[in-house]
Amino acid sequence: MLRARVLSALVLVPIAALIVWAGGWWFFAAIAVIALLAGYEFSQLMRQGDYAPTTFFVLAIICVSLLAAQFPSLNIIQPGLTALLILSISWQLFQSQDDIPTTNWALTVAGGLYVGWLSANAIRLRGLPPDAVGLAWMVLAVLVTWGGDTAAYFVGRAVGRHKFWPRLSPRKTWEGVFAGIIGCLLIGALVGYLAMQLTGAIGPIHGLIVGLLAGIVGPFGDLAVSMMKRQVNAKDSGQLIPGHGGVLDRTDSLFFVVATTYYYAIWFAS
Repeated sequence: MLRARVLSALVLVPIAALIVWAGGWWFFAAIAVIALLAGYEFSQLMRQGDYAPTTFFVLAIICVSLLAAQFPSLNIIQPGLTALLILSISWQLFQSQDDIPTTNWALTVAGGLYVGWLSANAIRLRGLPPDAVGLAWMVLAVLVTWGGDTAAYFVGRAVGRHKFWPRLSPRKTWEGVFAGIIGCLLIGALVGYLAMQLTGAIGPIHGLIVGLLAGIVGPFGDLAVSMMKRQVNAKDSGQLIPGHGGVLDRTDSLFFVVATTYYYAIWFAS
């Protein structure tokens, strides 16, 4: 398990680094692929619990959310979501064999918004002007997330004794959570300092604050997907990434941290 996780990371980290650095259409395309895979996994995950969200509308809501982030001047989010809400609930009216149509419609909308709206913040964050500043903020969000997850994983495995949230994640410990927060703080301060030296943006104080926020909200992103999996008795959201599970398993914390970082950047550090 650990070997598979490390090997997957060795392959994926350089690819992710190149995509984040490239920005533009490459970054948009990568986020679109990741979000659509995560949305598909969400739909399949719910089906394991005998629910039936409409995958087409889950993916359509994700597409509208991402396009609205990439092309804000088009103002497509309101008409797009309005149309999809009307169409998706109207579609349920024709599903005569569906015993829980309202639940399945709610899961369709919630799944599309959960993945689409949160992942769209990555496009907004990377797109902050000028390009070097957007890159710095995106790198900060990614590194504090991965660094915190890594610290929490290894410390939790080594010395974790006190359960953090046993109802949803029996293997997550307080020791791991605190290690994750410390890891986020250290990486946040370091990346913030380096970004200030290279671009004049962020700085160690903002980096430290983002690290603290990431250390707090990241575990809740992880627990949110754990809640979904536990309800349908699934171990992973998918099997696409050896040692890590599915795309949704790898982006759960990142979705929360990227969204938090984006709004912190535009509200407090612009």
